[in-house]
Amino acid sequence: MTTHTSTKSTLGTAKRLDFGASAPKAFRALIAFDAAARDGLDPALVELIQIRSSHLNHCAYCLHMHTNDARKAGESEDRLHMVAVWREARHFFSEREQAALALTDALTLVADAGVPDDVCAEAAARFDERELAQVIALICTINTWNRVALSTGKAAGTDER
Repeated sequence: MTTHTSTKSTLGTAKRLDFGASAPKAFRALIAFDAAARDGLDPALVELIQIRSSHLNHCAYCLHMHTNDARKAGESEDRLHMVAVWREARHFFSEREQAALALTDALTLVADAGVPDDVCAEAAARFDERELAQVIALICTINTWNRVALSTGKAAGTDER
């Protein structure tokens, strides 16, 4: 597993790039991709995927945003607390959610071990092809958002949507 080695906080650092203002076409394209990826997926599943990827990427900005969104959508505190340790707390999550979380782990950490065949097979058994493509697209979008937030110094608690 990848470890976070930097101790530098984004709080208190010099102002960084405003991605949306500096690359408006790319920003709008990412928003459109994100919306397309979510289309037809269960909103609770969407938030679980985004929370898990944000955990793995150490993106406090996105983690704060998506845990709040999940709460507003009715997600329980118990499940929110268990996302980080979902493999040890499988009984909190359905088989579909577990398959999506495993795929999120693999695709988010793709450089570590690729995306194993068994993870793909389990996800394919739980989602139809359209849904699986949507889940993959969603994992790709949240990973991109995490990288945008981290590289531009977004601070948790400052949801700018």
